[in-house]
This record gives sequence, C-alpha cells and structure tokens, in this order.
Amino acid sequence: MAVITTYLPIVVGIALLIRLLMVGRRPKNYPPGPPTLPILGNLHLMPSKDVHLQFEKWAREYGPIYSLILGTKVLIVLSGDQAVKDLLDKKSNIYSHRQEMYIGQTICSGDLHMLMMGYNPKWRMCRKLIHALLNISSAKSYVPYQMLENKRMLYDMITQPDDFLYNIRRYSNALTTTMVYGWRTPTYNDEKIQQFFNGFEEFAEMNRTGIATLVDFFPILRYLPDFLLPARKEAKEYYKKTLALYKGHWLKAKEDTLKGTITHCFCEDLVSVQKKEGFSDDLAAFIAGVLLEAGSDTTSSTLYGFVQAMILYPEVQRKAQEEVDRVVGSDRLPTMDDEPNLQYIRSVIKETIRWMPTTIMGAVPHAVTQDDYYNGYLIPANAGVVNNAWAINNDPVRAPEPRKFKPERYLDDKLSLADSAANPDPTKRDSFTFGAGRRICPGIHVAERSLFLGVSRMIWGFNMTPKIGPDGKPIMPDQERLTQGFVCMPEPYVGTIRPRDEKRKKIIEEEWFAAERECLNPVTKQWRTGMNWVPKIKA
Repeated sequence: MAVITTYLPIVVGIALLIRLLMVGRRPKNYPPGPPTLPILGNLHLMPSKDVHLQFEKWAREYGPIYSLILGTKVLIVLSGDQAVKDLLDKKSNIYSHRQEMYIGQTICSGDLHMLMMGYNPKWRMCRKLIHALLNISSAKSYVPYQMLENKRMLYDMITQPDDFLYNIRRYSNALTTTMVYGWRTPTYNDEKIQQFFNGFEEFAEMNRTGIATLVDFFPILRYLPDFLLPARKEAKEYYKKTLALYKGHWLKAKEDTLKGTITHCFCEDLVSVQKKEGFSDDLAAFIAGVLLEAGSDTTSSTLYGFVQAMILYPEVQRKAQEEVDRVVGSDRLPTMDDEPNLQYIRSVIKETIRWMPTTIMGAVPHAVTQDDYYNGYLIPANAGVVNNAWAINNDPVRAPEPRKFKPERYLDDKLSLADSAANPDPTKRDSFTFGAGRRICPGIHVAERSLFLGVSRMIWGFNMTPKIGPDGKPIMPDQERLTQGFVCMPEPYVGTIRPRDEKRKKIIEEEWFAAERECLNPVTKQWRTGMNWVPKIKA
C-alpha cells in the first residue's frame, strides 16, 4: 500500500504529460495535412498575413480536403468545389454550426452577432427573418434606393475622382443604411459612416491574430484575469461601443416606425416581428447591425477590385464599353432592364467576384455538429470547416490562368449569382465568394443588383486608367496586394477616372440633380417624407 501511495503521484504525472503531449497530434483517420508539433499542432505554421496564399499552397499539396490541428481545435479545409457541395450544401443540417469563439462572439458581441452565432433556434429565427426581407422579390423593391445612390456615386466620380474608394464606400454604405434603417449617409465624412468603418476594422483586427485566437485554441487561457488577458478587456470595451452604436440606430428606427414617419426599411418590419417573437432590443440591434456590416463592406470592396481590374486590363474595359454602347447607346444610363442584354458586363462582375473575393477564406468557418465521414476520412464533431474560396476560385482546372482577369470564362453563364450557387453541378458554379449551405450570404440578390448598376454605369460613363507618376510612367497597382481580415480588398492604389466624353458627363450630372431634387429633402438630404418603399425616381 505504501509503495502504491509513493508512486501514485508519479503515475498520475506521467499520464497527464502523455495526455498533454497528445494535444496537437493528428489522428491517422483525419484528412491529411502539414506535420504537427505536440501541443501546438500546426499553430506554428500559421502565417501572420496573407493566410489565403498558405491555405492555397496546402490545398495544392494535400488535396481538396485537408486538416489543420490548431491547439485543441480541428480545422477541416475544403478546397474543392465538389467537397463544398457534398458537405456544406448537401449536409447543411449538420454543417451549419460555428465553433465557439470566445473573444469574437461571447465577449465582442454578447453572443448576439448572427455571423458567429451557433446553429441554434435563435440563429434560425434571425435567418428566417432576414431571408424573408432580402429574398429575390424584396430585393427588386430596393432598386429605387440603389438607383439614387448609384447616381450620386457617378456624380462624385466627376467632382472628386481621386477619392474613388470613398465614393464607392459611400455608395454601398448609404444604400445599406437606407435599406436597413431608413436613412442615408449623404457624404463619406458623415460621422455615422466613419463610426461604422472604424469599428468594423477594429473588430476584424481584434479577431484576426494574437491572443484572441489563442484563447479559442487553448480555452484554459480564458480563466486568466483581465490584466493578463488584455484582448478580453479590449473586447468588452468594443462590445459596449458597438452595442451603443447599433442600439441607437435601432431604437431611433423603432421610434420612427411607431410614429409612422420612417422611410420603409428592414427595421420597420423588424419592429412587428419583435412584437410577435418577443426578442430583446439588444438582439434586434445586432440583427440590423449585421446587415449593415455585410452590405456596406463587401459590395464596396468588390467594386474597388473592379476598378483595379479595369486599370490593369484595358482590353477588358474596351470590350465592356463596346457592349454597353451597342446595347444602351450614349443617350442614357444603363438600367436593370438592360441586364439580360449585357452578358459581357455580367461576366465582368462574375470574374471580379472570382478574381478578387472579398470573403477570401469564406468569412467565418462552419462547424460540424456530429462525427461524419467523407472520402474515407473522419471529420470529428465540433471541427471547424472552411470554405477555402480563394483556392477554389483560383483552381487552374476551374479557371485556367486564374490570376488573369478573363470575363470570357462566363460568357455562357446566364445564371444569377444565387442560381449559380444552387447549381447541382459544382463545377459549373461561378464562384464561392458568397459562402455555401445555410450560411450563404442572404443579401446575394441585393448585392448582384448593386454590383450591376455600379459596374455597368461606370463602364458606360468613365475611362479608368493608370495614374501617371512624376517620372511620366504609369503607376500600376499590384493585384496581389490585399488587405487582411474577415473582408478583404485591394490595398489602396491610385488611378485616374475621367468621363468618357462631355455628353456622358452632362447626362450623369443631370440625372443626379433631377434625382436629388425629386427625392431628397433639400436641407437634410434624406428621403422626402412619404417616399416610402417605391420612391418615384426615374430608372
């Protein structure tokens, strides 16, 4: 008995050490992946920037499905179109969950952020609500708002051409705030738009690297006090600021709805749903806030990528201008009615989304709720599952010479973005940028219309060329230099945007002046009272 008592601590210590050293190891029946180290797994191999390039490299090495062991967590990376279709689409009932994100969801968002929310009744209620108000029928009703803000963007390109990124951002943000809250941001310097973009960048940076990710990979770290875990303290402060911002917007919209003075928008319907379902103002604020995030940053990032492509590939711009001139002419702006006849323009949009995906790693990983087997490999319950959009979009089998901007890839593709995503043949899907399964972007219909108006009208009205440097040589953007985070876009670059001729310049000016005069209050620059849902604005 004395011998057992003497050696028991040693035996327990050895057992605990063995168990600890097993952390980070890849079981043999998991999908293949890079070699691991005890405890760390593959954490030491994760790059601090341009993660998409490393994930693409591993995809070429280990195949369309591989695994990464990140501390105590498992990440399954889907880098083939068939794998995404088979798992995220066909088995969406078990592949629509999220791994726990302690900093990003629990602390930063009070477990209210739909993007990172688990697959639970609360998420399904939010998703059903958003889908009902952003489906294809509702998306068509937002076109008048898109028309107005698009005309303002074109006018801004004439008056402040060097600020084309800000012009694009104001367009997407003003459109989104109108659809969500019923008010628009008249200028890029508007305090509300600055608060949003600054906050979103802070959130992305906070959750991208460092302590925030380590706490997810090694949950024991969350028991540290705040002074040893500064990321948690920062996240708490971020949550307070974000909740105050989103809740302020929501409560104002709710008040205007109850008074009957709101311009018709998402929040107007959200008020009636809240009364029926009984959820809190905090949750309502985040439901609307998530729509603001999704609609503002992704559309503007895609349009910024489009401008870069036109500068780098002038032959594409020329072909697009030839098509829009043939179909539309020079006497009016393109409208949504022209879309079926502008197949090359539609192809430019699809190629932009493929070539410069905004959600470069499929945004936030899915998670599987139970053990599953695929191609002989075990995908363990609670594993994260990544839609590796960059690698799939740049698969040379799917898109030969993938880093070249070639809209011709889509000349025979007449499907909408949503219909393409639902195509039973994944090899025929246009891109994987909007996600997959039950987590696919619910605003895909609205985004497609915003992109069509933005791309077709900029092609119709402007020449986009390189800026000439002091040495007389053109300054060419580097298409491979992308920002980091959940949503990416080209790093800031310079270019020259000028009207194609005086006639088109005059039309753009007249269109904006007429829309402003007819639709907006001359003092507040908000929609006139009574111009709800289907404003009287010329297409």
